[in-house]
Amino acid sequence: MAVRILFLGPLADIAGRQELAAPAPLDWAGLLALVSAEVADQIAEDRVNIACGGRVLSDKRTLAAQDGDEVALLPPVSGG
Repeated sequence: MAVRILFLGPLADIAGRQELAAPAPLDWAGLLALVSAEVADQIAEDRVNIACGGRVLSDKRTLAAQDGDEVALLPPVSGG
């Protein structure tokens, strides 16, 4: 199996896709190496959160996705 990475909101536009499969295990450094430099710059910002297995990580640098996990890249939410 693999790790499923979901690009949400404007991150999907930047990545040019909505999802990507990655080999497991996947950590923070591996995620940054896997995505484009522009996406890596965006997800490294404090305002972007990462969820793994349905839980938002308090520190995205602790990402430790395993086979079958879903990693969602969560851009900041805005609205009125």
